[in-house]
Amino acid sequence: MPSLSPAFPSRLPNVGTTVFTVMSALAAQHKAINLGQGFPDFACDPHLIAYVNKAMLDSHNQYPPMVGIPQLRHGIRDKIKNLYGHEYDADAEITVTAGGTQGILTAILCCVSPGDEVVIIEPAYDSYRPSIELAGGKVIAVSLTTIRDAQGQVSSYEIPWDQLAKVVNPKTRLIMINSPHNPTGMVWQKSDVDQLANLVRNTNALIVSDEVYEHMVYDGAQHESIARYPELVNRSFLISSFGKTYHVTGWKVGYVAAPAELMKEFRKVHQFNVFTVNTPMQYGLAQYLSESEHYLNLPQFYQAKRDFFKAGLEKTGFKLLPTPGTYFQCVDYSNIQSPQSKLNEGDFCSWLSTEIGVAAIPVSAFYENPVESGVVRFCFAKKEQTLTDALQRLERI
Repeated sequence: MPSLSPAFPSRLPNVGTTVFTVMSALAAQHKAINLGQGFPDFACDPHLIAYVNKAMLDSHNQYPPMVGIPQLRHGIRDKIKNLYGHEYDADAEITVTAGGTQGILTAILCCVSPGDEVVIIEPAYDSYRPSIELAGGKVIAVSLTTIRDAQGQVSSYEIPWDQLAKVVNPKTRLIMINSPHNPTGMVWQKSDVDQLANLVRNTNALIVSDEVYEHMVYDGAQHESIARYPELVNRSFLISSFGKTYHVTGWKVGYVAAPAELMKEFRKVHQFNVFTVNTPMQYGLAQYLSESEHYLNLPQFYQAKRDFFKAGLEKTGFKLLPTPGTYFQCVDYSNIQSPQSKLNEGDFCSWLSTEIGVAAIPVSAFYENPVESGVVRFCFAKKEQTLTDALQRLERI
């Protein structure tokens, strides 16, 4: 008798291998310098490693509390209060998560029911849409307005407030926002947050505020966290990431802060999703977080990398888009002196990896239906030598 291969309908029928995996594999195959995927290639602070090692040696190796160890939650509370003015209850309103992505998924699963509408702004981080679909929600996507210069090249992006106003309605359960923004590097201004407050004021819409790049805002500007705005705090899940802040993306530790009633529902899902998060990492991070210079100095650290990379790119044929935040630099390649300027973004990134030896990510991949604008994204969270080597290759274009 032939064996039966059970069949079942896919929960995510439109999801395949991510562009990050594809481009990283292509980079490895062709020995390209990987400026595609968003992670540092330099070591974290040895003191942080020492704190984690000490926690292990001190026998902090069993399950921690489901919501995270008190020392870390209290440190998160203090940081948010000192930076943004709002004091969350560390016991009832802060939960340590297995990275920012788990926090996003759990926030969506805890409040989105089948048929609820969730508004996202594209280009958007690639976990948003599948997380909404797993919850049975309906994705309502609006696109950032693309601003072009006299030569037709992309010069910046703006939030489409008129379009957002048209799609928010009584079925809107959640609005997803992200600042500093991946992949474009744009940063929300106070006027943007005020617009959001006006938009949701008389609605039941909740907000997920993805702030994993909160400490990467440059040129003396301040991060407009949702925690600065009492009216919005009351309906928001704030998401952040220690992996991004402390150069340890592989540790997968982040946190979510939200009002007690929202957090109560969040924790119901969290406890059956991952239950809890790596114990010694939490103790090490709690100690490191108490030394505020480690995040207060981060904008200066990454701005130096941005400026170094930017100065090198200005010697190429790329047009640089503004990068007021994140560790990503977007460029428009549509006017480079090469036949490849006519390629779509995915094919251009493949050519960059195979022929030039530098991996990038197409911004079109951050839309459900790719929007071709001739823009690709580089990650500059790299050692100076890595950036120098990449720039030498890119100058050949």
